[in-house]
Amino acid sequence: MKTGARLVLGKDDEGRRLDRVLRIALGDLPLSAIHRALRKGDIRVDGMKRDPASRCKPGETVEISGMLLGSGTNAPDAQRPADSPAPSPSFAILLETADLVVVDKPIGMLVHDGSDSLEARVRSYLAPSRAPSLAFTPGPLHRLDRNTSGVIAFSKSIDGARAFSEALRERRIEKTYLALLEGRLDAAVVWDDFLTRDGGNRRTSVSAGGRPTLADEAREALTEVTPLASSSGFTLASIALGTGRTHQIRAQASAHGHPLAGDRKYGGQPCGQPYYLHAWRLSMPGIGVAGLPSIVEAPIPYYFIEKLRELFPEGEIEVYLGLFERQLR
Repeated sequence: MKTGARLVLGKDDEGRRLDRVLRIALGDLPLSAIHRALRKGDIRVDGMKRDPASRCKPGETVEISGMLLGSGTNAPDAQRPADSPAPSPSFAILLETADLVVVDKPIGMLVHDGSDSLEARVRSYLAPSRAPSLAFTPGPLHRLDRNTSGVIAFSKSIDGARAFSEALRERRIEKTYLALLEGRLDAAVVWDDFLTRDGGNRRTSVSAGGRPTLADEAREALTEVTPLASSSGFTLASIALGTGRTHQIRAQASAHGHPLAGDRKYGGQPCGQPYYLHAWRLSMPGIGVAGLPSIVEAPIPYYFIEKLRELFPEGEIEVYLGLFERQLR
């Protein structure tokens, strides 16, 4: 067999079925082709043929024939020499542990998709120091829209991914945003709605008439909004998510008469940016990841501060921001 790649199994592969690990690593190949390659010896483990159902062990070397490697292969590019110099990240790191890296996403950058996405940049930064693995690749653990800035967590290990995802499902992780809304909001309110997603138009709408029928395929969305200051027809608010639906804040804010400033897709008026929404705080108490503090915060970005200086009375912006921080702490 002419070997096309030699890949080392790592801790994140331990105990998993060999064929399932290879299915992830060799993204172009169907499971039937992987089984055939194992039978023929086109894929070997430590130089030996191996049963598809055998369990992986850290440190074993998987040899893969070059004819099996296509553009959809995930693993070969992920294993780089351990002594490669770490690249300088093109993003701000808020926190890094053995299992997670939490970064400050800039406005205008996609989280997924493409060589210039935040996901691609984080993977490039982590590649030289990553433990070898065929089946696990670092990735984002929740979502932020292109034009939402702020804190977002990425997995560095399968243990970190599992712990964070479980805590997210159980609502033990709290996300708090800073938003600039149109209109005046004088008191805290909870928006409790049902949302329907139109994938074709990439738009989320609030179901009218209360609780929808099962046929509507709508999902409940809970959002707690606390006004911090109002001026010039706008409200600076903190927003805490009780659920994590696509475009949840944007759709609900619009439906309740307070679209995000600048969010023309959801009825907002032009305001200098696509909209003003910043993921300010991620609260993660006791999720079982070593070295992780209970709270991680992303600084309010310059573009947001400048808009507040423009809209709010001169000299009072520090007062408003101080109020914001005191109410959220």
